[in-house]
Amino acid sequence: MADYFAFQWHILDDCDQRCKHCYIFAEDNNKPLHTMKFEDMEKVINNALDMCKKTNRKPYFSITGGDPILHPNFWDLLEIFHEKNIDYSIMGNPFHLTDEVCKRLANLSCRQYQLSLDGLRKTHDYFRKPGSFDITLEKIQTLQNAGVRASIMTTVSKVNIGEIPHLIDVVVSNHVDLFSFARYCPTGEEKDSHVAPDEYKQLLEKVWEKYNEYKDSNTYFNLKDHLWTLFLYEKGIFKIPENLKDDVIYDGCNCGNSHLTILPTGDVFACRRMDSKVGNALTDDLFEIFAGDEMNNYRQFEKFEKCSKCELLRFCRGCPAVSYGYTNNMYAADPQCWKVIV
Repeated sequence: MADYFAFQWHILDDCDQRCKHCYIFAEDNNKPLHTMKFEDMEKVINNALDMCKKTNRKPYFSITGGDPILHPNFWDLLEIFHEKNIDYSIMGNPFHLTDEVCKRLANLSCRQYQLSLDGLRKTHDYFRKPGSFDITLEKIQTLQNAGVRASIMTTVSKVNIGEIPHLIDVVVSNHVDLFSFARYCPTGEEKDSHVAPDEYKQLLEKVWEKYNEYKDSNTYFNLKDHLWTLFLYEKGIFKIPENLKDDVIYDGCNCGNSHLTILPTGDVFACRRMDSKVGNALTDDLFEIFAGDEMNNYRQFEKFEKCSKCELLRFCRGCPAVSYGYTNNMYAADPQCWKVIV
C-alpha cells in the first residue's frame, strides 16, 4: 500500500474558544476570520488527490479550524470523503458533539476525533474557557458510543508541564483511545513559556514511567514529539539501523517530507506552527508546490545548526517550528534538546 501524505486542512478560522496558545487568535491580533467556500473546498480536494496520484501517496486529511464543525459545508465535505473513500480525522472542540452528531460522524467514516486537554481542570479552563475540561471528558464517551475513536492532544508549556503525568492518569481512567502531546511554539515576542532542556527531559522520564505503568490499558500513547527519539536512543531502546543510506531521511519532523497545511484562504504552509507559506492550493498545483524551490528550504538538513552534527539527524531533528518560535530561525538548535554536541 502507498504511504500516506498528510494534509492538515483548516477549513475556517471561526471557533467557540479563544485559546491563549492559538495561532489564529494569538496576541489579540484582530485578524479577519476566513471561511473557505464549498467550491474552493472541492478544488483543494481535487488538487490534493492529483498530487497524491503523481507521488504514489495515499491522502490523509486532518480537518480542523477554528472549529471545523461550524463550517456551513462541514457535512458536505465529509460526504465527499465518504463517497471517495478518503481517510480523514477531525481536530475540533467538544461543544457540538451530541449523540446525533457523533453517529453521523461514524456513518461518514470519520476515523478519529481529536480533542484537547491542556492540563488539569483549572489550568485547561484557564487556557480555553470555563467548563471546557468537564465537557471534553464527557464527549469522549459520546464519541466512543457512536463508534468514533477519541484522542486527546496536549500542548506542553511552562504553565502546565508539572500536570502532564497526572493528566495521563485522567485520560487513561476515561478510556481515551489515543494520547499525545507537543510543545508550545511561542508567537511574536512572547517567550515566558520557555522550558529548559533538562526540565523537559525530566518530563519525558516521568511520562515514560506512566506509559509503562499503563502499557496494558486501552489508551495508545503516541510519541509525537521527535525528542522522544533522542530519549529512547539514550536509553538504548531506539537503535540506528545498519546499512541505511546516509542521504535519506527516515523519520522525524515531516515538514518537507510528507505533510502540508492548507488554510481557509487556500494558502499552503510547510508547517502551520511557523511562518512557512509556500503557495496557494486554489491557484497553484500542489505537486509543483511540494517539489518546488520554496519547499526545498525545508529539506536542507545540512543547515540545521545542531542536528546536522548529530547521528540522529535522519531520525529526529527535534521541532524546527519550536526553534523558529524562539529564534525566528528554523535551523537553530531545538530549545529543549538536551544533547551535548562536541
